[in-house]
Amino acid sequence: MREATQPVSAVIESADQPLSLHPLGHPASSAAASVRDAAREVPLLGTHVVATIDWAVESGRRTPLPGTGRTHGAWEVLASAAALDVTAARVLEPHLDALAILAQARVEGLPVDASLAAVGADADSSWGVFAAEGTRLEARRSGDGWVLDGRKQWCSLAGMLTHALVTAWTGPDTRRLFAVSLRNEAVTCHRGPWAARGLDKVVSAPVDFAGVPAGPIGEDDWYFARSGFAWGGMGVAAVWWGATAPLVRAIVARAGRQDADQLAAMHAGEADAAFWTVRALLTEAAMLVDGGITGRDLAITAERVRSVTATHAERILTLADHALGPAPLTIDERHARRVADLRMYLRQHHAERDFARLGRMLAAAP
Repeated sequence: MREATQPVSAVIESADQPLSLHPLGHPASSAAASVRDAAREVPLLGTHVVATIDWAVESGRRTPLPGTGRTHGAWEVLASAAALDVTAARVLEPHLDALAILAQARVEGLPVDASLAAVGADADSSWGVFAAEGTRLEARRSGDGWVLDGRKQWCSLAGMLTHALVTAWTGPDTRRLFAVSLRNEAVTCHRGPWAARGLDKVVSAPVDFAGVPAGPIGEDDWYFARSGFAWGGMGVAAVWWGATAPLVRAIVARAGRQDADQLAAMHAGEADAAFWTVRALLTEAAMLVDGGITGRDLAITAERVRSVTATHAERILTLADHALGPAPLTIDERHARRVADLRMYLRQHHAERDFARLGRMLAAAP
């Protein structure tokens, strides 16, 4: 078993600068630096879930919104958080996504504040976004409002958050987004099953709704048709990219040892090239978002960004395994947790199926 001269964690901790996506190489945004500095003050960031959620809520107050000319800054916050701790970024990302969704709805003149007031949401709320489908969650009219009935799958941290944006069926083929309070007594948040080794603190289990009051956010299918749907998907890719940064640093550090061979140098070069490939792609995508790209072009861009990022992140994980050997996976808790967390997080990408979707979109394009 190959031993390292220092734990991989020591290499990770030695990198203090937040990640920048600025095309001219400027320092990362002040928001990214601020959120990263605040994270360093949180004991057990990523392992103490309540403290991490509190940090995410506070971070939401200082993070710019995507699509407002500061998309670089929004994605730098996510990437920099992931470079510190993948679980923490997994908690932060849906909270920021919810804030961005609500902000976009306000810009479009939708009655967001009335819907939020109906479910007791305010500036201190912690948010999840539950949009996965499996069992059918129904929305129905009740008096002047709406209620939800049924089960929703894959509801991350539902038992720990105060509120969520949830998609529910309003008809045979139509879905709408709703704001709900997760503290309502008619909400049952299950504790499992959740046997995951990666992201083990971010329990993603079913939630049952039994006539739960819900505030509509937009009309039917607004959530899926808006430009922000693609922005959110690329924000997740920024997390994947940021999560690989410490792995790349560790691979490069291994190549700098006196006993390093040509393979160690090759691993370092390939990992660095993969990392910078994704950085360039995210940089261009952020510029396109702020430039107003919409419609099919935006959807295709988002699919490309997610597919390229996932592919290169998986390759960096493999290169870390090959370059560093089994030692850090067995004796370095931070490294082992990062690898497990990132592998789990990457399964939000559907691999070959997402490539097939991109191919169909390209084939159907003019």
